[in-house]
Amino acid sequence: MARLRSMQHVSADRISLHQETDCGWRSFQADGERILQLDTYGSDGRAISGKVSQSVQLDQAHAQQLVDIIRQTFPGVK
Repeated sequence: MARLRSMQHVSADRISLHQETDCGWRSFQADGERILQLDTYGSDGRAISGKVSQSVQLDQAHAQQLVDIIRQTFPGVK
C-alpha cells in the first residue's frame, strides 16, 4: 500500500499495456482529512485471483492533481 507523497510526469522508454483487472475504491477520514483509496485486485491469471494486489491513497491535494492530469490527458473529460 502507498500513500502518495508526490506526483510528477516521467518519460517512458517503452510503452506496454498491462493486463486488465478490477479496481475498487473507498473514502474515509483519517487524522482529520479525507482520503481516497484505490485498490487493484489480482488478475485472473494470478495465484489468488481477486485478492487486493496494490493500493494507492490520495489526500485532497493529490486527488486534485490527478483530476488535472486526467483532464490534460483526456481533454474531453469534464
